[in-house]
Amino acid sequence: MKRALLTAAAFALTLSPLVASAQTTIRAAFGSMPAHPSYVGLQCFEKLAEERSGGSLAIELYPDRQLGEERETVEGLQLGTVDMTVVSTGPLGAFVPEVGVLDLPFIFKDSAHVYEVLDGEVGKEILAKFDDQSIVGLAWWENGWRHLTAKKAIEAPADLQGVKLRTMQNPVHIAAFQKLGAAPIPMVWGEVFTSLGQGIIDAQENPITIVYLNSLWEVQSHLILTGHVYGPHAVLFSKPIFETLSEDEQKIIREAVTECTTVARETSAKLDEEYRGLITEKGMVIEEVDTAPFREMTKDIASTVEGLDPAMIEKIQAAGAN
Repeated sequence: MKRALLTAAAFALTLSPLVASAQTTIRAAFGSMPAHPSYVGLQCFEKLAEERSGGSLAIELYPDRQLGEERETVEGLQLGTVDMTVVSTGPLGAFVPEVGVLDLPFIFKDSAHVYEVLDGEVGKEILAKFDDQSIVGLAWWENGWRHLTAKKAIEAPADLQGVKLRTMQNPVHIAAFQKLGAAPIPMVWGEVFTSLGQGIIDAQENPITIVYLNSLWEVQSHLILTGHVYGPHAVLFSKPIFETLSEDEQKIIREAVTECTTVARETSAKLDEEYRGLITEKGMVIEEVDTAPFREMTKDIASTVEGLDPAMIEKIQAAGAN
């Protein structure tokens, strides 16, 4: 009997390290480089989630499209092959059409307006709609205000006539640049730098952080500060994976993402200012332009794009009027 007890105790000891080390690994995909503000947000999330879960959650970060282009990672959430991702709104209209209201040109007047909307009723309502797509919408981080870059000066919409301009695979963006007279070409980000260098496209539009981190001064001569669209980053989680987690782990993830939203946004504002100076040092010409003609030509875009919710648009505009 004594020998049997000793054997059972020894067996239990061999199992105890396995029990102690049991954890769930969360693979988080991200499409840009590690220096991006949203990646800083993910590092914040990694630290908080691992500490607060006592090690039951292990976070692995995969930047720079290691797990695929943005649309591929969103599809991976649905399949349960990707646990978490932070993506631009580019591919999201195919999953939740209402996201398109956030991409309307000049719908936001400043960052304070943006945060009021995204952290309020409209932002929460849009995130909730991902549930029907087997995705958990967690928060809105920041890609930044989008500007034009080109191989020539752009001072007015007339200067965009016939310009081959890369856009995200986003119907709102495409419609807006068609209105402005450009020839928009939807293209995944991984092909953009080479296409600019080879002359397949002439211009593109992105936040300043993306312009700097991807060395676009090597293939573009001008940065035109249009600020035509604010680009949020959606923080999304796979619903099939989320539902396997304990209630405590789900709470930890939600709270950590919310807390790291501030980190991501503050980093974005800091780097936006810093990178403007560095871009100038690289020889890129930064142009200030009168955006009024651009606003006028794109003011009716909402009526030309399917799936946009007029009520949401009114709420966004009302928030900006306060």
